[in-house]
Formats: sequence, structure tokens, C-alpha cells
Amino acid sequence: MGDSDGATRAGRKRILFVDDEAPILDSLKVRLHRLHGKWDMRFVDSGARALEDLERTPCDVVVTDMRMPGMDGAELLRTVSERCPETVRVVLSGYSELQQIVRLVPYAHQYLAKPCEAPQLENLIDRCLQLQELLGQPTLRAVAGRIRKLPAMPRVYAQLRRMLADDSASVEDVAKVVAADPAIAAKILQIVNSAFFRLSRRISSVQQAVTYLGFSTIRNLALSAELFTQWPQCGASTRLNLDRLQRHVHVVAGAAQALTANTPLADDALLAGLLHDIGYWVLAQECEPELARSVQIAAERKIPLHQAETEVIGASHAQIGAYLLGIWGLPYQVIEAVAHHDEPRKVAQSQFDVLAALAVAHSLTPSDDASVFDAPLPPDSSLDPDYLVALNAPFDWTEAARRVAASLSPEEE
Repeated sequence: MGDSDGATRAGRKRILFVDDEAPILDSLKVRLHRLHGKWDMRFVDSGARALEDLERTPCDVVVTDMRMPGMDGAELLRTVSERCPETVRVVLSGYSELQQIVRLVPYAHQYLAKPCEAPQLENLIDRCLQLQELLGQPTLRAVAGRIRKLPAMPRVYAQLRRMLADDSASVEDVAKVVAADPAIAAKILQIVNSAFFRLSRRISSVQQAVTYLGFSTIRNLALSAELFTQWPQCGASTRLNLDRLQRHVHVVAGAAQALTANTPLADDALLAGLLHDIGYWVLAQECEPELARSVQIAAERKIPLHQAETEVIGASHAQIGAYLLGIWGLPYQVIEAVAHHDEPRKVAQSQFDVLAALAVAHSLTPSDDASVFDAPLPPDSSLDPDYLVALNAPFDWTEAARRVAASLSPEEE
């Protein structure tokens, strides 16, 4: 399929709805009729017709039922992920069996449960379309859109599987291992926050997610070959040090949590720290030569790595990671923090929030994003005390530094 930068993208965003039941399609048409001036909507009754429609004109978002004769929703979205990876893929289904959810996880970005009110569906699609603005080029959206499996660290993945086979393991033990790997944690949180589970609020805590899903569900997910893959054999030119990357995100996550201790921001700040470099998981898998070139340019010209990434790839690892987390439905505060943690001053902030906690933690910890590469890269730009003053933060820079230092283990200081 061709690029979707045609006439449709120049005007209204194009949304394709797929359901084999005519009454449901007719109901969608009626409930969404007022949005015809806002979106270009198409309604088809089978996966095969959806692919024919996409062949003629690619769309921005496809919303499909799960159970359909012939080609079901999972198979349709698998094909869409191959042919139109820049398209956001949404499942709208009345079925929530774990087996079906596991089948959908590699291919669906968002999940909505039937019955679904029109405002809820409109809100989800709007958020997906807004995220597309974060990565203006369809080719860049396709980089994240192609992701079906995230590479899990072999050591952590093996440890999780052993622990899940141990009847004496506690929720706290399993949650600690899940949180040790951003790829595993991100997938677990994507699933628990899907509409299939009908939670009254979003979950940002890995321990809460493990508690809610239960050992049986976590075990089935961990054993699914469809969810996780091994880290690619990155070329020597990339110089991405996986162990150092793992340590870095945990140090920053702990520091961000220390800065928000005993506040409602704590869970989101911890999660933002854990996931702030998830874009490197994507780039190492999808754009390894471009990432290597970015590292080379940053080292040669002594410029921040995120700036070199933008020049070479068209977006930084932070933006690509935030887009992926966004279409997976993670909390907005986490997405914003991940997207802008390198340059928080570009965001209009009026108070100390999750982005501020991540940015300050990132600035005050000994390592930064550039430090995870075995290359002579310049350090990321750091913040100064005026940043906290401008936000009317509940503490000053000296107190922030004290909290971050207290969160570090002796070997990290």
C-alpha cells in the first residue's frame, strides 16, 4: 500500500469501521453522524472488504470487531500492521477472553469493550489522531506501528518465567521482576489498562497491575511467544549497552519517585522514569543503522544525541517512544513526560508535574541517555535551579538533589 499523505490526509482524517453485523454498523453510523464534518468515515462488513478499501485509500485509524466469519479482527489487524503500519489499530469487541486478548496484543493498539458510548469512541480516536501530530511523517509513525513484540532482556525474562513457576512467589516478587524490564512492564500495563478489563481508573503501578491480572494471566502473557522477542544483535557501530540502559532507566525511575514521594504523582513519575527510553527499544529493533549514524554524528559534532536522532531519523527516541506508549493507551502524563524529558522547557508548565519530576531526576542522576552508548558522546543538557523556581515547586534545587542522592545505591553515586 502506498503512502497515506494523499488528499484525504490533507483534509479530514479517515476512519474505517469494520463489523460483520449490519445492525451494529448502522448504529455506529447513526451515533457518529454528527462527526461527518470532522472525519471521513467508511463502514464495511468484513475484513476482506476492509483490506480492499485500504488498498484504494489508506486510513488514519481502523476500528474493527473481533469475531467475524472468514477473517477475524486479529487477522485483519495483523495484515494492516504489515501493509499500513502507520495506521492506528483499534478493537471494539464484546468478548474479553484472555486467549483472544493475547492474540490481539501484538496487533491492536487500543481496545474498547462493547457496548461503547459514542463520546468514549470519539475521545479515543481523537487522542490517537492527536498523537499522530507528535510524529508528523507517516514513515516515522510506521516505525512504531510495525512494533508487535518488544525485545525483553533475556536474563529478566528467564527470571520471570522461573518465578511464575514457583508456587511460593509473592505478588511483590513478581512485580519487582516485571518492573525490571521496561518492555515487559509496558506490555503488562497496556493490557491491564485496556477496556476489556473495565477498570474505573488507569493503573500506573506495576504491582497493582500484577495484583489485578493475577499470576495465571501474567504467566500466560509471559509464555506467549507473540508478545516478546529477544534483543536483536545490534551491530557494533550502534554501541548500545543494554545492561547500562537497564540500570540507567531504573536509577532515573527511582529518582523521579523520590521527588514525588507521598504525592498522587508518584506512580506516574516512577513509570515515566522506567519507560523514558523505551524509544531505544524501538530504534534498536527497527532503525539500527539510523541509530548508529545518529551516535556517530553526535560524537563527531559534539551535539546532544536526541538532536542528532532528529536530524537523521526525523524524530528523537523520546518522541518515538512516547508515540508508541500513547497508541498503547498509557496515561497522558507519562506520555508527555517521555516525549519531552530531554527538553522540558519546550512545554508550557505552570506547576511541578510528572514531566518536571522526570526532567529533574534525569538532570540530577549521574548517568543520562547518552551514557548508555559506548561512544564519546556529549552529556545531555541539564536543568538549573531556576527551573524549579519557575514551576513554584514544593522544594528547591538543594532539596531535589538531596532526595535524588538518597535514592541512589552506593554503586550508582
